Amino acid sequence: MSAEGAVLLKDDLNRAMQGLGRAARAAAHVLGLAAPETKATALRAAAQAIRARQAEILDANALDMEAGRAKGLSAALLDRLLLDPERVEAMARGLEEIAAFPDPVGKVLEVRKRPNGLVIEKITVPLGVIGIIYESRPNVTADAGGLCLKAGNAAILRGGSESFHSSGAILDCLREGLRTAGLPEAAIQRVPTTDRAAVGILLTMHDTVDVIVPRGGRGLIERVMAESRIPVMAHLDGLCHTYVDRAADLAMARAIVVNAKMRRTGICGATETLLLDRAVAATHLKPILDDLIAAGCEVRGDADVRAAEPRAKPASEQDWDTEYLAPIIAVKLVDGVDAAVDHINCHGSHHTEAIVTGDRATAERFMSHVDAGIVMHNTSTQYADGGEFGMGAEIGISTGKLHARGPVGAEQLTSTKYVVRGAGQVRP
Repeated sequence: MSAEGAVLLKDDLNRAMQGLGRAARAAAHVLGLAAPETKATALRAAAQAIRARQAEILDANALDMEAGRAKGLSAALLDRLLLDPERVEAMARGLEEIAAFPDPVGKVLEVRKRPNGLVIEKITVPLGVIGIIYESRPNVTADAGGLCLKAGNAAILRGGSESFHSSGAILDCLREGLRTAGLPEAAIQRVPTTDRAAVGILLTMHDTVDVIVPRGGRGLIERVMAESRIPVMAHLDGLCHTYVDRAADLAMARAIVVNAKMRRTGICGATETLLLDRAVAATHLKPILDDLIAAGCEVRGDADVRAAEPRAKPASEQDWDTEYLAPIIAVKLVDGVDAAVDHINCHGSHHTEAIVTGDRATAERFMSHVDAGIVMHNTSTQYADGGEFGMGAEIGISTGKLHARGPVGAEQLTSTKYVVRGAGQVRP
Protein backbone atom coordinates (compact mmCIF):
# COMPACT_ATOMS: atom_id res chain seq x y z
CA MET A 1 0.00 0.00 0.00
CA SER A 2 1.42 3.39 -0.89
CA ALA A 3 1.62 6.15 1.69
CA GLU A 4 -0.52 8.33 -0.56
CA GLY A 5 -3.30 5.74 -0.62
CA ALA A 6 -3.08 4.79 3.03
CA VAL A 7 -5.80 7.08 4.38
CA LEU A 8 -8.89 5.31 5.73
CA LEU A 9 -12.27 6.70 6.77
CA LYS A 10 -12.71 6.96 10.54
CA ASP A 11 -15.04 3.95 10.87
CA ASP A 12 -12.94 1.89 8.48
CA LEU A 13 -9.79 2.81 10.39
CA ASN A 14 -11.29 1.79 13.71
CA ARG A 15 -12.46 -1.55 12.27
CA ALA A 16 -9.05 -2.15 10.70
CA MET A 17 -7.23 -1.46 13.97
CA GLN A 18 -9.57 -3.67 16.00
CA GLY A 19 -9.04 -6.41 13.41
CA LEU A 20 -5.27 -6.11 13.82
CA GLY A 21 -5.66 -6.47 17.55
CA ARG A 22 -7.84 -9.57 17.39
CA ALA A 23 -5.54 -11.23 14.86
CA ALA A 24 -2.51 -10.38 16.98
CA ARG A 25 -4.10 -11.82 20.11
CA ALA A 26 -4.82 -15.12 18.33
CA ALA A 27 -1.29 -15.22 16.89
CA ALA A 28 0.24 -14.47 20.30
CA HIS A 29 -1.38 -17.60 21.72
CA VAL A 30 0.25 -19.70 18.99
CA LEU A 31 3.64 -18.01 19.39
CA GLY A 32 3.60 -18.39 23.15
CA LEU A 33 3.48 -22.17 22.69
CA ALA A 34 5.83 -22.38 19.68
CA ALA A 35 8.96 -24.48 20.01
CA PRO A 36 12.26 -22.57 20.17
CA GLU A 37 13.46 -24.15 16.90
CA THR A 38 10.26 -23.11 15.11
CA LYS A 39 10.83 -19.48 16.05
CA ALA A 40 14.50 -19.75 15.10
CA THR A 41 13.52 -21.18 11.71
CA ALA A 42 11.25 -18.21 11.08
CA LEU A 43 14.01 -15.75 11.97
CA ARG A 44 16.61 -17.44 9.79
CA ALA A 45 14.17 -17.60 6.86
CA ALA A 46 13.38 -13.92 7.30
CA ALA A 47 17.10 -13.12 7.20
CA GLN A 48 17.44 -15.09 3.97
CA ALA A 49 14.47 -13.23 2.50
CA ILE A 50 16.02 -9.87 3.37
CA ARG A 51 19.19 -10.83 1.52
CA ALA A 52 17.30 -12.24 -1.46
CA ARG A 53 15.06 -9.19 -1.72
CA GLN A 54 17.71 -6.56 -1.06
CA ALA A 55 17.03 -4.82 -4.37
CA GLU A 56 13.31 -4.49 -3.54
CA ILE A 57 14.13 -3.08 -0.11
CA LEU A 58 16.57 -0.53 -1.55
CA ASP A 59 14.09 0.50 -4.25
CA ALA A 60 11.44 1.07 -1.59
CA ASN A 61 13.93 3.03 0.48
CA ALA A 62 14.79 5.20 -2.53
CA LEU A 63 11.12 6.24 -2.67
CA ASP A 64 11.20 7.16 1.02
CA MET A 65 14.47 9.08 0.64
CA GLU A 66 13.11 11.03 -2.32
CA ALA A 67 9.98 11.94 -0.36
CA GLY A 68 12.10 12.82 2.68
CA ARG A 69 14.26 15.23 0.71
CA ALA A 70 11.13 16.81 -0.76
CA LYS A 71 9.79 17.30 2.77
CA GLY A 72 13.04 18.97 3.80
CA LEU A 73 14.07 16.37 6.39
CA SER A 74 17.29 17.22 8.20
CA ALA A 75 20.57 15.49 7.37
CA ALA A 76 20.31 13.56 10.66
CA LEU A 77 16.83 12.26 9.86
CA LEU A 78 17.82 11.36 6.31
CA ASP A 79 20.76 9.39 7.71
CA ARG A 80 18.39 7.50 10.00
CA LEU A 81 16.11 6.78 7.07
CA LEU A 82 18.80 5.68 4.61
CA LEU A 83 19.35 2.03 3.80
CA ASP A 84 22.32 0.75 1.81
CA PRO A 85 23.61 -2.79 1.16
CA GLU A 86 25.65 -2.73 4.36
CA ARG A 87 22.68 -1.73 6.51
CA VAL A 88 20.42 -4.27 4.83
CA GLU A 89 22.99 -7.00 5.51
CA ALA A 90 23.19 -5.79 9.14
CA MET A 91 19.44 -6.37 9.47
CA ALA A 92 19.80 -9.91 8.16
CA ARG A 93 22.72 -10.66 10.48
CA GLY A 94 20.79 -9.22 13.41
CA LEU A 95 17.91 -11.63 12.80
CA GLU A 96 20.34 -14.55 12.59
CA GLU A 97 21.96 -13.50 15.86
CA ILE A 98 18.56 -13.33 17.54
CA ALA A 99 17.76 -16.80 16.20
CA ALA A 100 20.97 -18.18 17.71
CA PHE A 101 20.34 -16.85 21.22
CA PRO A 102 18.93 -19.10 23.94
CA ASP A 103 15.15 -18.97 23.96
CA PRO A 104 13.99 -16.53 26.66
CA VAL A 105 10.60 -18.23 27.19
CA GLY A 106 10.07 -21.00 29.73
CA LYS A 107 13.22 -20.33 31.78
CA VAL A 108 12.90 -21.38 35.40
CA LEU A 109 14.13 -18.41 37.39
CA GLU A 110 13.39 -19.67 40.88
CA VAL A 111 12.18 -22.82 42.65
CA ARG A 112 10.70 -22.84 46.15
CA LYS A 113 9.83 -25.98 48.06
CA ARG A 114 7.40 -25.18 50.85
CA PRO A 115 7.11 -27.10 54.15
CA ASN A 116 3.64 -28.25 53.10
CA GLY A 117 5.10 -30.00 50.06
CA LEU A 118 4.09 -27.43 47.41
CA VAL A 119 6.71 -26.79 44.72
CA ILE A 120 6.54 -23.25 43.32
CA GLU A 121 8.42 -22.28 40.17
CA LYS A 122 8.83 -18.81 38.72
CA ILE A 123 9.14 -19.04 34.92
CA THR A 124 9.43 -16.61 32.04
CA VAL A 125 6.48 -16.11 29.67
CA PRO A 126 5.81 -13.78 26.73
CA LEU A 127 4.26 -10.38 27.36
CA GLY A 128 1.60 -11.12 24.73
CA VAL A 129 0.83 -8.46 22.12
CA ILE A 130 3.21 -5.51 21.85
CA GLY A 131 2.40 -2.30 19.99
CA ILE A 132 5.58 -0.60 18.80
CA ILE A 133 5.48 3.00 17.60
CA TYR A 134 8.66 4.36 16.04
CA GLU A 135 9.81 7.08 13.71
CA SER A 136 12.08 7.18 10.70
CA ARG A 137 14.54 4.26 11.11
CA PRO A 138 13.26 1.40 8.93
CA ASN A 139 15.65 -1.15 10.45
CA VAL A 140 13.54 -0.99 13.61
CA THR A 141 10.94 -2.98 11.65
CA ALA A 142 13.33 -5.94 11.47
CA ASP A 143 14.71 -5.52 14.98
CA ALA A 144 11.33 -5.13 16.66
CA GLY A 145 9.63 -7.88 14.68
CA GLY A 146 12.49 -10.29 15.24
CA LEU A 147 12.81 -9.67 18.97
CA CYS A 148 9.08 -9.94 19.58
CA LEU A 149 8.99 -13.22 17.66
CA LYS A 150 11.93 -14.63 19.62
CA ALA A 151 10.18 -13.81 22.90
CA GLY A 152 6.90 -15.34 21.72
CA ASN A 153 5.06 -12.04 21.36
CA ALA A 154 2.88 -10.82 18.52
CA ALA A 155 3.79 -7.35 17.28
CA ILE A 156 1.74 -4.50 15.85
CA LEU A 157 4.20 -2.08 14.25
CA ARG A 158 3.57 1.56 13.49
CA GLY A 159 6.59 3.08 11.80
CA GLY A 160 6.95 6.67 10.74
CA SER A 161 5.37 7.89 7.53
CA GLU A 162 8.87 8.73 6.27
CA SER A 163 9.79 5.02 6.15
CA PHE A 164 6.43 3.65 4.98
CA HIS A 165 7.72 1.98 1.80
CA SER A 166 10.95 0.67 3.36
CA SER A 167 9.17 -0.79 6.38
CA GLY A 168 6.61 -2.47 4.13
CA ALA A 169 9.32 -4.22 2.13
CA ILE A 170 11.06 -5.39 5.30
CA LEU A 171 7.77 -6.59 6.79
CA ASP A 172 7.17 -8.73 3.69
CA CYS A 173 10.45 -10.54 4.44
CA LEU A 174 9.53 -11.11 8.09
CA ARG A 175 6.18 -12.59 7.07
CA GLU A 176 7.90 -14.82 4.54
CA GLY A 177 9.91 -16.18 7.45
CA LEU A 178 6.74 -16.80 9.45
CA ARG A 179 5.18 -18.71 6.54
CA THR A 180 8.29 -20.84 6.14
CA ALA A 181 8.09 -21.88 9.79
CA GLY A 182 4.35 -22.50 9.69
CA LEU A 183 3.60 -19.63 12.09
CA PRO A 184 0.68 -17.21 11.65
CA GLU A 185 1.50 -14.16 9.54
CA ALA A 186 -0.52 -12.07 11.98
CA ALA A 187 2.33 -12.56 14.45
CA ILE A 188 3.93 -9.45 12.90
CA GLN A 189 1.57 -6.82 11.50
CA ARG A 190 1.76 -3.14 10.86
CA VAL A 191 -0.76 -0.34 11.00
CA PRO A 192 -1.99 -0.07 7.39
CA THR A 193 -2.04 3.72 7.24
CA THR A 194 0.09 6.79 7.87
CA ASP A 195 -2.90 8.52 9.49
CA ARG A 196 -1.86 9.72 12.97
CA ALA A 197 -5.36 8.87 14.21
CA ALA A 198 -4.36 5.20 14.07
CA VAL A 199 -1.89 5.78 16.89
CA GLY A 200 -4.66 7.19 19.06
CA ILE A 201 -6.76 4.08 18.45
CA LEU A 202 -3.84 1.73 19.12
CA LEU A 203 -3.23 3.41 22.49
CA THR A 204 -6.76 2.51 23.64
CA MET A 205 -6.77 -1.15 22.54
CA HIS A 206 -6.18 -2.50 26.05
CA ASP A 207 -8.34 -5.55 25.40
CA THR A 208 -5.96 -6.91 22.73
CA VAL A 209 -2.63 -5.09 23.30
CA ASP A 210 -0.57 -5.71 26.45
CA VAL A 211 2.33 -3.25 26.17
CA ILE A 212 3.16 -0.16 24.11
CA VAL A 213 6.79 0.58 23.21
CA PRO A 214 7.32 4.07 21.73
CA ARG A 215 10.68 4.86 20.16
CA GLY A 216 11.25 8.37 18.92
CA GLY A 217 11.48 12.03 19.81
CA ARG A 218 10.12 13.76 22.88
CA GLY A 219 6.91 14.77 21.10
CA LEU A 220 6.02 11.16 20.30
CA ILE A 221 6.88 9.91 23.78
CA GLU A 222 4.89 12.64 25.50
CA ARG A 223 1.85 11.92 23.34
CA VAL A 224 2.01 8.21 24.06
CA MET A 225 2.49 8.73 27.79
CA ALA A 226 -0.46 11.15 27.90
CA GLU A 227 -2.91 9.13 25.81
CA SER A 228 -2.09 5.46 26.40
CA ARG A 229 -4.51 3.26 28.35
CA ILE A 230 -1.94 0.46 28.05
CA PRO A 231 1.32 0.08 30.04
CA VAL A 232 4.19 1.91 28.29
CA MET A 233 7.85 0.92 28.07
CA ALA A 234 9.29 4.27 27.02
CA HIS A 235 12.40 4.97 24.95
CA LEU A 236 13.00 8.66 25.63
CA ASP A 237 15.36 10.88 23.68
CA GLY A 238 19.08 10.37 24.15
CA LEU A 239 20.43 13.47 25.87
CA CYS A 240 23.76 11.80 26.65
CA HIS A 241 26.76 13.31 28.43
CA THR A 242 30.47 12.57 28.51
CA TYR A 243 32.32 13.86 31.57
CA VAL A 244 36.11 14.25 31.31
CA ASP A 245 37.52 14.08 34.84
CA ARG A 246 40.74 15.59 36.20
CA ALA A 247 42.29 12.10 36.21
CA ALA A 248 41.49 11.46 32.54
CA ASP A 249 44.24 10.48 30.13
CA LEU A 250 44.21 13.25 27.51
CA ALA A 251 44.77 11.00 24.48
CA MET A 252 42.00 8.67 25.62
CA ALA A 253 39.64 11.56 26.31
CA ARG A 254 40.25 13.07 22.87
CA ALA A 255 39.54 9.80 21.07
CA ILE A 256 36.44 8.99 23.14
CA VAL A 257 34.84 12.44 22.90
CA VAL A 258 35.21 12.73 19.13
CA ASN A 259 33.83 9.24 18.62
CA ALA A 260 30.98 9.76 21.11
CA LYS A 261 29.85 12.89 19.31
CA MET A 262 30.81 12.47 15.66
CA ARG A 263 30.78 8.77 14.71
CA ARG A 264 27.05 9.02 13.95
CA THR A 265 25.44 12.19 15.19
CA GLY A 266 21.87 11.08 14.46
CA ILE A 267 21.64 8.14 16.89
CA CYS A 268 20.28 8.25 20.42
CA GLY A 269 23.64 7.22 21.91
CA ALA A 270 25.50 10.24 20.53
CA THR A 271 26.94 12.52 23.20
CA GLU A 272 25.18 15.88 23.18
CA THR A 273 26.90 17.59 26.14
CA LEU A 274 30.56 17.50 27.12
CA LEU A 275 31.36 18.24 30.77
CA LEU A 276 35.01 18.86 31.64
CA ASP A 277 36.61 19.15 35.06
CA ARG A 278 37.76 22.72 35.58
CA ALA A 279 40.93 21.39 37.20
CA VAL A 280 42.26 20.22 33.80
CA ALA A 281 40.74 22.88 31.58
CA ALA A 282 44.16 24.39 30.85
CA THR A 283 45.54 21.11 29.49
CA HIS A 284 42.50 19.21 28.18
CA LEU A 285 39.90 21.64 26.90
CA LYS A 286 41.65 23.16 23.88
CA PRO A 287 42.91 19.86 22.36
CA ILE A 288 39.47 18.22 22.71
CA LEU A 289 37.68 21.21 21.18
CA ASP A 290 40.26 21.39 18.37
CA ASP A 291 39.46 17.77 17.51
CA LEU A 292 35.71 18.37 17.53
CA ILE A 293 35.92 21.49 15.38
CA ALA A 294 38.30 19.80 12.96
CA ALA A 295 35.74 17.00 12.61
CA GLY A 296 33.07 19.53 11.63
CA CYS A 297 31.33 19.94 14.99
CA GLU A 298 29.81 23.22 16.14
CA VAL A 299 30.73 23.96 19.76
CA ARG A 300 28.40 25.88 22.09
CA GLY A 301 30.01 26.70 25.39
CA ASP A 302 29.55 28.50 28.68
CA ALA A 303 31.51 31.69 29.38
CA ASP A 304 34.61 29.83 30.58
CA VAL A 305 34.66 27.63 27.47
CA ARG A 306 34.28 30.62 25.16
CA ALA A 307 37.12 32.40 26.93
CA ALA A 308 39.40 29.48 26.10
CA GLU A 309 38.01 28.86 22.60
CA PRO A 310 36.85 31.95 20.66
CA ARG A 311 35.30 29.75 17.94
CA ALA A 312 32.73 28.45 20.42
CA LYS A 313 29.25 29.98 20.25
CA PRO A 314 27.38 30.97 23.42
CA ALA A 315 25.39 28.17 25.01
CA SER A 316 21.90 29.07 26.23
CA GLU A 317 20.03 27.35 29.04
CA GLN A 318 18.08 25.47 26.37
CA ASP A 319 21.30 23.92 25.04
CA TRP A 320 21.74 21.89 28.23
CA ASP A 321 18.35 20.26 27.54
CA THR A 322 18.69 19.68 23.79
CA GLU A 323 19.19 16.43 21.90
CA TYR A 324 20.77 17.84 18.73
CA LEU A 325 21.10 14.66 16.62
CA ALA A 326 23.45 16.84 14.59
CA PRO A 327 27.15 17.88 14.64
CA ILE A 328 26.59 20.29 17.54
CA ILE A 329 27.80 19.86 21.11
CA ALA A 330 27.23 21.85 24.29
CA VAL A 331 30.34 22.19 26.52
CA LYS A 332 30.52 23.19 30.18
CA LEU A 333 33.25 23.34 32.81
CA VAL A 334 32.31 21.80 36.16
CA ASP A 335 33.97 21.60 39.55
CA GLY A 336 34.62 17.90 39.83
CA VAL A 337 32.63 14.70 39.63
CA ASP A 338 29.84 15.71 42.01
CA ALA A 339 29.06 18.81 39.97
CA ALA A 340 29.04 16.69 36.82
CA VAL A 341 26.61 14.24 38.40
CA ASP A 342 24.35 17.09 39.55
CA HIS A 343 24.27 18.57 36.04
CA ILE A 344 23.51 15.20 34.43
CA ASN A 345 20.76 14.28 36.88
CA CYS A 346 19.17 17.68 36.31
CA HIS A 347 19.43 17.87 32.50
CA GLY A 348 19.88 14.29 31.23
CA SER A 349 17.19 12.00 29.82
CA HIS A 350 18.32 8.95 31.89
CA HIS A 351 19.63 7.25 28.74
CA THR A 352 23.45 6.90 28.65
CA GLU A 353 26.16 8.76 30.58
CA ALA A 354 29.94 8.30 30.49
CA ILE A 355 32.97 9.29 32.51
CA VAL A 356 36.57 9.36 31.30
CA THR A 357 38.97 8.99 34.21
CA GLY A 358 41.95 6.98 35.42
CA ASP A 359 40.67 7.08 39.00
CA ARG A 360 38.58 3.99 39.70
CA ALA A 361 37.00 5.40 42.86
CA THR A 362 35.84 8.48 40.97
CA ALA A 363 34.44 6.30 38.20
CA GLU A 364 32.51 4.17 40.70
CA ARG A 365 31.15 7.30 42.39
CA PHE A 366 29.97 8.65 39.04
CA MET A 367 28.36 5.38 37.94
CA SER A 368 26.58 4.79 41.26
CA HIS A 369 25.25 8.36 41.58
CA VAL A 370 24.16 9.04 37.99
CA ASP A 371 20.50 8.21 37.33
CA ALA A 372 20.55 6.55 33.89
CA GLY A 373 19.73 3.28 32.17
CA ILE A 374 23.35 2.93 31.01
CA VAL A 375 26.49 4.29 32.69
CA MET A 376 29.95 3.92 31.16
CA HIS A 377 33.60 4.27 32.15
CA ASN A 378 36.34 5.06 29.65
CA THR A 379 34.36 4.32 26.51
CA SER A 380 32.13 6.01 23.97
CA THR A 381 28.41 6.54 24.50
CA GLN A 382 27.95 5.30 20.92
CA TYR A 383 28.17 1.77 22.38
CA ALA A 384 24.67 2.28 23.83
CA ASP A 385 23.18 -0.28 21.48
CA GLY A 386 21.62 -3.69 21.97
CA GLY A 387 23.78 -5.19 19.24
CA GLU A 388 26.93 -3.98 20.95
CA PHE A 389 25.63 -5.41 24.23
CA GLY A 390 25.42 -8.84 22.60
CA MET A 391 21.63 -8.82 22.27
CA GLY A 392 21.69 -9.04 18.46
CA ALA A 393 19.31 -6.10 18.26
CA GLU A 394 17.09 -3.97 20.44
CA ILE A 395 13.68 -2.38 20.33
CA GLY A 396 15.06 0.64 22.12
CA ILE A 397 16.76 1.91 25.25
CA SER A 398 14.21 1.98 28.05
CA THR A 399 14.64 5.10 30.19
CA GLY A 400 11.90 4.18 32.66
CA LYS A 401 12.36 2.21 35.87
CA LEU A 402 9.55 -0.35 35.74
CA HIS A 403 9.94 -3.80 34.14
CA ALA A 404 13.04 -3.12 32.01
CA ARG A 405 15.73 -0.43 31.86
CA GLY A 406 18.49 0.07 29.32
CA PRO A 407 18.62 -1.90 26.04
CA VAL A 408 15.41 -3.85 25.44
CA GLY A 409 16.15 -7.18 23.80
CA ALA A 410 14.29 -10.47 23.70
CA GLU A 411 14.77 -11.25 27.42
CA GLN A 412 13.28 -7.88 28.37
CA LEU A 413 10.17 -8.69 26.31
CA THR A 414 9.12 -11.43 28.71
CA SER A 415 7.24 -11.43 31.99
CA THR A 416 6.91 -14.15 34.62
CA LYS A 417 4.31 -16.43 36.10
CA TYR A 418 4.31 -18.81 39.02
CA VAL A 419 3.61 -22.51 38.52
CA VAL A 420 2.52 -24.28 41.69
CA ARG A 421 2.59 -28.10 41.86
CA GLY A 422 0.91 -29.97 44.68
CA ALA A 423 -0.18 -33.44 45.75
CA GLY A 424 -3.66 -32.75 47.07
CA GLN A 425 -2.83 -30.07 49.66
CA VAL A 426 -5.67 -27.89 50.93
CA ARG A 427 -5.10 -24.73 52.93
CA PRO A 428 -6.06 -25.02 56.59
